[in-house]
Amino acid sequence: MERTQIYLTDKEKQAVRSIARRLGTTQSAVIRTAVDRFIERAGAGNKLDLLRSGRGLWRDRQDLSLDRAAGPLQQTALSDDRRSCDSESS
Repeated sequence: MERTQIYLTDKEKQAVRSIARRLGTTQSAVIRTAVDRFIERAGAGNKLDLLRSGRGLWRDRQDLSLDRAAGPLQQTALSDDRRSCDSESS
């Protein structure tokens, strides 16, 4: 662990002190926990950004066929839809 100095407003300092007292821990531990949680959340956002940046990456691939992969599912769905429409019109 490495020592680091930070600047806090009076309001932030009072809140950290109050939380530390209530939890029976040190102000440093409260700050480390807050930083860890922030890093976890920021990391999750980065993963989402990475996923979004890959959207459409394979759109021009000719060797992948959605029709082939979804064919049986689409056939079943179309059959179900037709049966549903037939029963509604009767």
